[in-house]
Amino acid sequence: MQLNLELAEKMAKAAREKAKQLGISITVSIVDNAGRLILTMRGDGTGFLTPETSRGKAVAAAAFGLPTKQMVELQKNNPAFWNALPAFADGLLPTTGAVPIKYNGQVIGAVGCGGGTGDQDHECALAGAEIVTA
Repeated sequence: MQLNLELAEKMAKAAREKAKQLGISITVSIVDNAGRLILTMRGDGTGFLTPETSRGKAVAAAAFGLPTKQMVELQKNNPAFWNALPAFADGLLPTTGAVPIKYNGQVIGAVGCGGGTGDQDHECALAGAEIVTA
């Protein structure tokens, strides 16, 4: 399976529906497995940096095949690596709010969200990614 705009729109809609349930507004970005942008959907009233942060989170999740929430935990054991990483990998932001999209065990992309707390963004990203497995 390969991500396309139609599927990305469905995932973004699911993430935004979750945000609505949580009472927040988010920006959603969806990237392919190489971190190339497919879609960014900016929510009403979100901060001006949310398009960049949601994409950076998605790029990180796609690159490592891990939820960024898990990367935050890994930072505790090796902070030098994780803190230096964004300087070497332009646009990568390993902070809570993105999950990889997996199909048949392969990472095909990632969903990143920004605008809520890290945990809220994570929940919204999960809702978007579940479209592929639903």
